[in-house]
Amino acid sequence: MTLPLYCLLFFAMWTLVVVFFGIGVFRVGNVLLGRAKPNSFPADTPHGPDWYRRVARAHANCVENLGPFGAVVVVGHLVGLTGGSFANLALAYVAARVAQTISHIASGRNLVVNIRFTFFITQLVCIAAMVVMILRQG
Repeated sequence: MTLPLYCLLFFAMWTLVVVFFGIGVFRVGNVLLGRAKPNSFPADTPHGPDWYRRVARAHANCVENLGPFGAVVVVGHLVGLTGGSFANLALAYVAARVAQTISHIASGRNLVVNIRFTFFITQLVCIAAMVVMILRQG
């Protein structure tokens, strides 16, 4: 296994950790304690406390970005980009994704939103550089 593939696996697991601990525990706990019915969490209606809604959005962000990152990592792997700068960019991408998720969950204050946006831009730069490397290699 290469570092970029480990990064992809970690990102997938991170996405599952966010949904399990951030959303699943809240929902299941409320249902088991009789505070909510199983069908009282409609996707198209805001519900729950602010932190819960931020977790739900942070999870959606992970899901939205996992596919493109996965595609870039797999194509990079197929063209022989498994180490060096490509691997470092994959690692930086995942680190920025984790930091963005944590900051997203932590607060909705303007300063934190700006910090979160910085982590998002970092991911865009990483993935763009990875695509350029693939195009040069292929």
